[in-house]
Amino acid sequence: MPARKRPPSRVVIEDVSPVVDGGRFPVKRVVGEPVVVRAAVFPDGHERIRCVLSWRGPDGDGWQSEVMAVENPGLDLWQATFVPEAPGAHKFRVLGWLDRFATWRDGTLRKLDAGVAVDSERLEGALFLEQLAAKAPKASRAALRAAAAELRDGGLDAVVDEERSAEVQELVWACLRAGDATTSATYEVLVERELAAFSAWYELFPRSWGPAPGVHGTLADVEAHLPYVAGMGFDILYLPPVHPIGTAYRKGPNNSEAAGPDDPGSPWAIGGPEGGHTAVHPALGTVDDLARLVRSAADHGLELALDVALQCSPDHPWVSEHPEWFRHRPDGTIQYAENPPKKYQDIYPLDFDCEHWQALWAACRDVFLFWAGHGVQVFRVDNPHTKPYAFWEWCIAEVRDRHPDAVFLSEAFARPRVMHRLAKAGFTQSYNYFPWRVERWELVEYFTELASSPSVDQLRPSSWPNTPDILAWHLMGAPRSQFALRALLAATLSPSYGIYGPAFELGDNRPAGNGKEEYLDSEKYQLRWWDRDDPTSLRPLLTTLNHARRDHLALHTLRTLHVHGAENEHLLCFSKQADTGPSTAPDDPTRNPVVVVVNLDAGRSQAAMLDLDLAVLGIDPERPFEVHDLLTGRDFTWHGGRAYVELHPAVQPGHLFRVSQTPS
Repeated sequence: MPARKRPPSRVVIEDVSPVVDGGRFPVKRVVGEPVVVRAAVFPDGHERIRCVLSWRGPDGDGWQSEVMAVENPGLDLWQATFVPEAPGAHKFRVLGWLDRFATWRDGTLRKLDAGVAVDSERLEGALFLEQLAAKAPKASRAALRAAAAELRDGGLDAVVDEERSAEVQELVWACLRAGDATTSATYEVLVERELAAFSAWYELFPRSWGPAPGVHGTLADVEAHLPYVAGMGFDILYLPPVHPIGTAYRKGPNNSEAAGPDDPGSPWAIGGPEGGHTAVHPALGTVDDLARLVRSAADHGLELALDVALQCSPDHPWVSEHPEWFRHRPDGTIQYAENPPKKYQDIYPLDFDCEHWQALWAACRDVFLFWAGHGVQVFRVDNPHTKPYAFWEWCIAEVRDRHPDAVFLSEAFARPRVMHRLAKAGFTQSYNYFPWRVERWELVEYFTELASSPSVDQLRPSSWPNTPDILAWHLMGAPRSQFALRALLAATLSPSYGIYGPAFELGDNRPAGNGKEEYLDSEKYQLRWWDRDDPTSLRPLLTTLNHARRDHLALHTLRTLHVHGAENEHLLCFSKQADTGPSTAPDDPTRNPVVVVVNLDAGRSQAAMLDLDLAVLGIDPERPFEVHDLLTGRDFTWHGGRAYVELHPAVQPGHLFRVSQTPS
């Protein structure tokens, strides 16, 4: 028998959500994004219960409560929502009590309805209220005793009068104590700033943005071009590694093993006599130049993201200063990176399992802290899946403890469980399989998975149609229209997306021809000159997309993704709705639902009848509604859920409709 003064609570709480791995890792949200908490709560027998969602913010000043409502009585499912208003770690829990007053009232009403005398029930109710008043807060005692007196005097308003019984019920609820309830485990929600969930990234190589072809660009050159990137509506300017590049085993054009004296090498071969991960390549500028670029970017509404690749060239200072941080072969030489048949002699991986792992881990953490100290708050991390999960969980927590606004993008095109584990360990966003999802069925299947629990509570996808490492097969030799439709998909399916800038907007479609998804004349190994004034550039489309994304909250979320019918397998139709808190404006177009229709065939015109779920869109099917194409500015009036669309890829890749209906 349990050794306790009071009998155990008879209320059971199960299946609390959202929860990641039973509470081992926090659920992810951003400021203003609702946390909808559900739980199965039920008693033994037939008694009524009361359920409460209790939560507190990062300041830890007491618990706030929200009464949970029955979502599905047959399954004993309850639901309530809280909206975090500040970044940081939030806590929540679910409490459940037997509601003895509601149970007594229900039983009494049934007897009254059946014409059965309730004298005993009146006395029972009075006794319950008197006993409760004896231990109630002082402010409630008199009212509880008055209600008890009414019952003893024959009054039944506390039972039959809805207003009076509600008053008494509130008094009873105010006396409930957490110690009398069944209480779930306490779960954590990591709440971050909006950029964590919604962002548009633009990647460029500073060395290719010089004043003339063949002239090595600098950070100052990038600063001069900030209006170009900001003008397209991007949120984040992302730079590959800016550090000194090693000369030992330097790679030449197209990843050749013979580099000429003027070949710049790969930025991912980090380190030289000038320094390592906390130095800037002299040809680009200085650390002060980068700090100035951070400030100037902020003036243009941009944040600067840096690539952190925890690996070294043979010339990195760590190689000579800390040889114990690297894995050695039996002959004493350091093991370079390999992916047979490829050899990367210009890159030495770090050995995170070495005897001196604690010093190595601290040094890697300090790389992030160094750049965060110079204003960088956004990091794209190269190949994080080749480092221990435990390291990332520790390192990211250490950085966030000092820089709560830090954002980490995981570049891990790895197996699903690996990607999700990195997200659980603390990565804010993650690359994903979008580059290889092309057909309608696979796009629907994949993004439906990403938009559903448990994925949506732990992994935030950042969808990139291309990267310096990936020229997907469907972009090889592809027309401009293929790049356009992939931009529309990435920017609307995923709240966060990015492009490897000029290569994408100018439609670089030339494969290396080695059977790999690699570029010919890859910018990773040489300077490139980009004609940013090319009239075929996707710059106008990207600008329109990014401004539409900013102006419409439906495109800030993945949770409300809903796929609609389209009677043509080459057309994809889906919608989204805003899921943040209610608007204070009665007619707020930023909160309107959007419907996206994309022609997945870049070579031919496609048409179909759409079959829209008007209930999902909040549209009255008996009245006409308006759709405004945010890409073209055209307006249409539709009637009912059936609508005809015809898309010509040479004209536009699809429709991005804002949906509205005049109130009746």
